[in-house]
Amino acid sequence: MKLCIVTHKIKKGDGQGRVNYEVAQEAIRQGYQLTLLASEVAPELLENSSVNWISIPVEGYPSELIRNFIFAKKSADWLRKNRDTFDLIKVNGAITMGAADVNAVHFVHSSWWLSPVHISRSRRDFYGLYQWLFTAANSYWEKQAFSQAKSIIAVSEKVAKELVNIGVPRQKIRVVLNGVDLEEFTPGVSSRTSLGLPENVTLALFAGDIRTPRKNLDTVLQALKKVANLHLAVVGDTKGSPFLELANSLGISERVHFLGYRRDIAKIMQAADLFVFPSRYEACTLVLLEALASALPVITATATGGAELVTAEAGIVLPETDNIDNLAASLSLLASDRSLRQQMGQAARIVAEQHSWTNMAQNYLTIFTELNNHEKHSSHPHLSPSSRPMPLSESPTTAN
Repeated sequence: MKLCIVTHKIKKGDGQGRVNYEVAQEAIRQGYQLTLLASEVAPELLENSSVNWISIPVEGYPSELIRNFIFAKKSADWLRKNRDTFDLIKVNGAITMGAADVNAVHFVHSSWWLSPVHISRSRRDFYGLYQWLFTAANSYWEKQAFSQAKSIIAVSEKVAKELVNIGVPRQKIRVVLNGVDLEEFTPGVSSRTSLGLPENVTLALFAGDIRTPRKNLDTVLQALKKVANLHLAVVGDTKGSPFLELANSLGISERVHFLGYRRDIAKIMQAADLFVFPSRYEACTLVLLEALASALPVITATATGGAELVTAEAGIVLPETDNIDNLAASLSLLASDRSLRQQMGQAARIVAEQHSWTNMAQNYLTIFTELNNHEKHSSHPHLSPSSRPMPLSESPTTAN
């Protein structure tokens, strides 16, 4: 199959970029002819003769909104000239103005725009206005992109519901959860001292952007105040974060360990006893899967995309993100019961083992094959976007 992937980055160390990297790797292994329209591609992918990189540079433009627009325009111009050379085109959201066969949706801007924790609601300044305009523009563009695609892949059930809410037919949506590196994130024991963490205490872990209220560290800190003797490690850039002062004002700064932005998150997870992440808005977070793979019992919330992964045996899913008492009770339960933590950790690892990057990538390729076979048997292959046949009316599937 001749496959074209259109996205900004195709590399490890980037959420959406990592998904595309793994899909590309599996496509190469299965003998696909692969063309990558991207600004950045991992060098190892280009070592294979079956891979062709069409570079779309966007460096030097002053904002992400402008860079995204330039990329969308340039990629669409190239696709218009070369569309007929491919069996299938895969894109992400509103990344290009060109039509695609498969649109993998990692984030629904229309839903984020309505969220009470959208940045524009807490920042009444130029930055807040910029974020409002950025989300508004992407909300408009993504609806057009979704309507043109034959099949939509949502990265979580939460994203699938959000897509239905903006008018995408449910039968057009397939759910493929993101994957996890089961070798990098694995059960083990790390030296807390070497990581700047205290020994001989029960340690919870929180990881994410702590410069805004979206990830909900404020509720975690307020709940922690009610759970004596529990310590919390926080991974995230502290520059401009209000939560260091909040921990101090709550009188728990001695039990909260701000580690800053870290690349050794796998080692930090091996040093923790449990993972807490009740995010107020999330499409499908990789860090949740990474915690499960590290055999950590997880406390999260239904608003967190990917929470459907957390079974009752592997953790606790809270119905409300901001209920301090419920979160404190969950933290207290796990903090006080080592045996329960161990049981949940074992169940968490079993859940994660069903979601390797290889399994995820194979699910994508299975969808590609189904669509391509349907196209071959169609009496009008490669019609214009507005007249292309709808995808097979199968029941949506969830990745195993």
